Amino acid sequence: MKIFIGDTYELMSKQVADDIAGIIQTAPEPLICVASGDSPKGLYKEWKQQQEKKIIDVRNWHFLGLDEWIGLSENDEGSCRYMLNRDLFLPLNIHPEKICCFDGNTKDTTAECNRVENYIHQHAGIDIAILGLGMNGHIGLNEPGTSPLLYSHVSTIHPVTNAVGQKYFSKPQQLTQGITLGIATLMKAKYLFLLVSGQKKAGILKQAIEDDVTEQLPATLLRSHPQFYIYTDKDAASMLKHP
Repeated sequence: MKIFIGDTYELMSKQVADDIAGIIQTAPEPLICVASGDSPKGLYKEWKQQQEKKIIDVRNWHFLGLDEWIGLSENDEGSCRYMLNRDLFLPLNIHPEKICCFDGNTKDTTAECNRVENYIHQHAGIDIAILGLGMNGHIGLNEPGTSPLLYSHVSTIHPVTNAVGQKYFSKPQQLTQGITLGIATLMKAKYLFLLVSGQKKAGILKQAIEDDVTEQLPATLLRSHPQFYIYTDKDAASMLKHP
């Protein structure tokens, strides 16, 4: 586990983008797992700038969505795919054939999980997983108490996740289930990049890094990955023992 602390959110995001650019050079057709939400937005803006400057060429990149709310599609405001389309796929002009995301409206969640796992297998695994940290320590929609042995699966949404998730919607939304890559899926990725920003995340980041490893705090389960990198700004890192 390595931790990078940027003086600002913008510097943190630039460092992530630069590090990914270095790694991607050795992967001709990389598969990148991407998370929606606030913390990765700066990275996606950096990718857009790097693309315009021809520092990176995303035409051969493949993208995998981390998770989705059950019952929502990419056309629903607040869905994970809706946000990824807005913040990443459309700005970078990613071809739909290069994108694999969970369909939250699926009638067969088992088949949907198998489809996504097969996509990963067909692309020889995830090269880099971009992850965020939930206020309850969740990773993707692997909620507190989720077994680290699970691959893609349906999860029951924790009350904290339901409460925090309301910010993505213009009107109240009852979020009861999600479909997500499992911890077992993520642990097979070559690199894990956890992006954490803002003072509100300081407490949970401290727990994720310093507390005992436990299923009750899913982020702690990532610490045994050989290529686990945490990128944070000073605000989120303010409670760490050795910032």
